[in-house]
Amino acid sequence: MGSQPDLPLPERAKISNLGAKSDGPAMRAILCLAFLLTAPILTALPGARAVTEPAPDPHAWLEDTNGLKPLEWVRTQNAVSLARLKADPRYQKNFDTALALADATDRIPYGRLRHRHVYNFWQDAANPKGVWRRAAIAGYQSASPPWEVLVDVDALAKSEGENWVYKGADCSPDEKRCLISLSRGGGDAVVTREFDLGTKSFVADGFALAEAKSSSTYLDDDTVLFATAADGATKSGYGRIVRLWKRGTAVPAAKTIYEAAVDDVLAAPETFHTRDGNLAVIARAVSFFETDYFILGAGDAVWQLPVPRSLQLQGLLDGRLIFTLREDWQVPGGPALARGSLAALALKGTDANHLGAVTLLYAPGPRASVESVGVGRDKIYAGITENVIGAVHVFTPDGNGWDHNVLDLPGQGTAGVVTVNEFGPEAMFSFENYLTPPTVYFDGGGDLPKAIKSLPARFDASGLVTEQFEATSADGTQIPYFVTRPKNLSGPAPTLLYGYGGFEVSLTPSYSGTVGRIWLARGAIYVVANIRGGGEFGPAWHDAALKMHRQRAFDDFAAVAADLEKRGLTTPGQLGIMGGSNGGLLVSTVMVQHPELLGAVVCQVPLIDMIAYTHIGAGASWVGEYGDPANPEERAYILSYSPYQNVKPGVKYPPVFFITATSDDRVSPVHARKMAAKMEAQGHDVLFYENTDGGHAAAADHRQQAEMTALSFVYLAEKLGVK
Repeated sequence: MGSQPDLPLPERAKISNLGAKSDGPAMRAILCLAFLLTAPILTALPGARAVTEPAPDPHAWLEDTNGLKPLEWVRTQNAVSLARLKADPRYQKNFDTALALADATDRIPYGRLRHRHVYNFWQDAANPKGVWRRAAIAGYQSASPPWEVLVDVDALAKSEGENWVYKGADCSPDEKRCLISLSRGGGDAVVTREFDLGTKSFVADGFALAEAKSSSTYLDDDTVLFATAADGATKSGYGRIVRLWKRGTAVPAAKTIYEAAVDDVLAAPETFHTRDGNLAVIARAVSFFETDYFILGAGDAVWQLPVPRSLQLQGLLDGRLIFTLREDWQVPGGPALARGSLAALALKGTDANHLGAVTLLYAPGPRASVESVGVGRDKIYAGITENVIGAVHVFTPDGNGWDHNVLDLPGQGTAGVVTVNEFGPEAMFSFENYLTPPTVYFDGGGDLPKAIKSLPARFDASGLVTEQFEATSADGTQIPYFVTRPKNLSGPAPTLLYGYGGFEVSLTPSYSGTVGRIWLARGAIYVVANIRGGGEFGPAWHDAALKMHRQRAFDDFAAVAADLEKRGLTTPGQLGIMGGSNGGLLVSTVMVQHPELLGAVVCQVPLIDMIAYTHIGAGASWVGEYGDPANPEERAYILSYSPYQNVKPGVKYPPVFFITATSDDRVSPVHARKMAAKMEAQGHDVLFYENTDGGHAAAADHRQQAEMTALSFVYLAEKLGVK
């Protein structure tokens, strides 16, 4: 499912102003340690279930990710699962459909605007590992853009004998060279190498970083800022030392300009390249949602920006830092800004004594959210939702303030920012919903977007309808959800309920040809729940399920499941749930807490062992989301819901299919392995499949994506009675 989100990285410290479909690199991390559970019995907190500390884990041996014995267990499990599911004739049909859709040459080549070009990463049948390419802006708008291939990842992998997976590019201000990130097998650890756009070759003596979880960016054409875990890592496994590196010098000679604490999540650089010059910012992520920002000033001096840690930088326009807020902020001597607001801070120099006024651009209401922000050369674009329906707002400085308009784009779906040009007036946007294929709109700067590319319909939607309902959660909160179903539905039908509910990630209406063809076209129903923990109604909606309130997300999802059955749309035996990453935690928890509501579960690249999660993969970076098991009070609450500790023998759970990847160095396959082994030992109906490549996506190319999709949907079809 192309629309399903990953577990977010510490992107609060990655201050990119590009939309979600950009090809820029991201910061990654890993920390893999064993953990034994030996604390005494704890008293349950109010609202939590009574819990007892578990005995030492008999499945801890599966935590040796690449150990011979665990991998042999994986091979045995894979053989059973693949033999069973691929024997179903629907598997091959699902696989062929998913692969054909993924490889289709009439897909929209989403890209990133930069200077005179649109950059795009593309994979298809002829290029399974993909090509990184670009086209002139005018040429991109044509039906068949004249692409210039820059990096052929398949050819590179073959010539170097490496299983390279493209992870993104960061380019110099003059658009002559770029830092290319490559992963072995799709994990988050990357090798960074400098690439010359003119010669289309890697620079022999250029900037290069060895394999590690790292972030890097050009300050100017001959200076790079970077942070790499190879230099010294935080407990979360990310780099904590930011260095300034001059061309022609060795890595050890790079000057240290900032060093974060080991207990921080990370320290990472970001640069804003504008027509007025380049500004470097260092982000110190104290926790997932708390960041200190530092400005690199004259003489490489670093000074802290005097703003609250809940502030999230989005970009720089005409000397003003553009930001959003996760908490209320009473600006000293200025306005009172509500959480979720979009605002600007004047920066009148490169030291702390030259800060100017703070100006409010937009304050969302209780059912609204600023979903995306793109800061271009001349304007600010914001994708803003109202009751999970989107529009794109434009803010233009007019000398005395800001002119505010809403672009003329379709309604009743997701309208968002795709990319903006930091060096020109251009911007691109998109619109889609569950039954309407996405369309890309181009705007040359006049706030008159025109449609330039549309995805052809992948399924017949004429007999389908999408409706928005609300379910009442355990505490009385109304939880919205979308149902896409046959118009002529005459009774309960097989239904797939999808959810995420974490890290302020919003699930807005999106089009999936795969869901349409291999699920909806067979008379089944597809449902997406906008539960708390997400960002559909801004930071408050997310914080309502944060840490000691996590149970609310699970209650919300269960309430949607019960509401679907109450409305007569489905029955417990026909209802399946699916979620990945944080969504894997969601579906495994609801499976354990409410087995009576469900007929099947597909749990992908999940978190599950929440008592040990801070010592697995990059888990230590998510304490701000889930709480810390090392804190006795928070541990008791986490233990009350953690699926791994609460699953029991003798309970009739719905059948469950776990999918993960050996190369997932973010969440780690450890969670799914241990839960599958424990449930199997308890006598439950379990299948398990672990791909080798792909990292946290569990798929490195379209064939692997198609396989994961086909396996998931044939499993659901078998269990829920889809024809």
